Amino acid sequence: MKWIYWLGWMSFGAAFRSMFGMRIVGREHLITEGPVLVASNHQSFLDPPLIGNLYQDEMVYLARKTLFTPVTRWLYTKWNAIPVDQDRPDMASLKTIIRKLREGHRVLVFPEGERSHDGVLGEAAPGIGLIAVKSGVPIQPVRISGARDALPRGSARIRFARITVSVGAPIHLTPEEIKAAKGKDDYERIAKRIMAAIVALGDSEQG
Repeated sequence: MKWIYWLGWMSFGAAFRSMFGMRIVGREHLITEGPVLVASNHQSFLDPPLIGNLYQDEMVYLARKTLFTPVTRWLYTKWNAIPVDQDRPDMASLKTIIRKLREGHRVLVFPEGERSHDGVLGEAAPGIGLIAVKSGVPIQPVRISGARDALPRGSARIRFARITVSVGAPIHLTPEEIKAAKGKDDYERIAKRIMAAIVALGDSEQG
């Protein structure tokens, strides 16, 4: 790890364990080597470092381009963040994500595109289906619970709450599925399959 990434990883990890009693369910499903598209629900600003702490090495994140100010740009870049325009997602961002996966990186994507207002999981945008098809890498479904209670959208005050991160079995698209995916309808179908795997992890959170 780069030292600045390691510092953030250690600091967030210690805070998650001490303040939120972070619990990980299904750790045995984690793909720890090679490229992987990590797909998670999105509850809070805490979500990216929560997912990052599942792994012992670096990963690539997406971040709103408005967060890349002259003051913060250096830090976000060192934390492997890719700027994304949430209001007008473009092919350039998708191509960057696909390239990172093809280069062998682990990349975190939130299929819903934004943090939940009420904790209810939303629909997946077709973009993640396109990324899955064009990269051809395994997909790791993850579900976070409790992060919204700890730091809800619209709040700057952190609250004490139990956080659970549930990891699901990887999804592997077959060569036939990849070859057959030709357009938006196919990408939407794959995106819904990924989101359904995330939703299904709600049962493990109760365990």
